[in-house]
Amino acid sequence: MRLMDSLITAVREQDEAGRFLAWPGDFDLDRGDHVEEVHLASGTTLEGFAGNGAGGTYFFCGEGGEERPILYADSEGSAALVAIGLPELLRLLLVAPWWRDCQAFTEEESRELAAEYLDDMPDLVARRDRAAAALDLGLPDPADVLARLREVAVGVGENFVLIFTPEGHPYEPLIRN
Repeated sequence: MRLMDSLITAVREQDEAGRFLAWPGDFDLDRGDHVEEVHLASGTTLEGFAGNGAGGTYFFCGEGGEERPILYADSEGSAALVAIGLPELLRLLLVAPWWRDCQAFTEEESRELAAEYLDDMPDLVARRDRAAAALDLGLPDPADVLARLREVAVGVGENFVLIFTPEGHPYEPLIRN
């Protein structure tokens, strides 16, 4: 990938990466429309750019490019800031596609979830490695990725409160302290 190319373009052009991110990553660049009208309490702009099969949406927050903070909102009324920039989000989806199933964010929990995914997809690691190489992304340890997710969600994320616009009610925190 050339430096001037965007990661979104790379995901669309690199079949191996796109297939892995679609499943098990459950990340689809053609699902950027959220089912509800929402806004950030701070008034910062939101741009839906991807989603998942369960109706969740990934939003870029603020102005700029792929370096912007990324908020994830599920279809059940919960949301969390999940990454600072698209590279961080894609590393999360590549290394720990089970992140939405985490409750405690412990290494043990991550190992158990990884084992479940590996039972279903024995070639998961090889597919992940090829996808990461296609996107020119280094892969951190799953424990580090989940620790960073928690840090972003409960630290920086407290400033990114998603509001259901018609009723003025905030979404519930997807990741709690």
